[in-house]
Amino acid sequence: MTTWGLVIETTVGVGERKHTEAHVAAHVTGPREEALAELERRARSHLPEHPRSPKRRRLLRQDDGFLLVIDGAWQSFVTRFTVAELLEDSDPSATPELVVEASSAPAVPTAEPVEQQVERYADGVPVKPRWLGRDDLP
Repeated sequence: MTTWGLVIETTVGVGERKHTEAHVAAHVTGPREEALAELERRARSHLPEHPRSPKRRRLLRQDDGFLLVIDGAWQSFVTRFTVAELLEDSDPSATPELVVEASSAPAVPTAEPVEQQVERYADGVPVKPRWLGRDDLP
């Protein structure tokens, strides 16, 4: 059975310290289509740190994943979501969470951080803004 790594590369920092960092967010065991579906779910719900005041958000599909481009007031920030086959792992005990087992029982939603468990419209936009109901805002 094939294991796929869900790789997220994102822009961090600002100005001259702006750079890209990558990490393997999860592993998916099964068909590539299942890995791409999980990757798309993560791409649609991804809330990057920058820009702080987004003006425009665009999610683009590529052959091996997705590209999220967010335009800020002064700069654009990009996050690349890629599905890649795991060929070798020098420390399998340190693997990220395993999301999908090979087409076993019906799909069970994976546990997500509380801030990402939000109701969304079909285009991925949250039904309720994150700031609504917060009592720590002026």
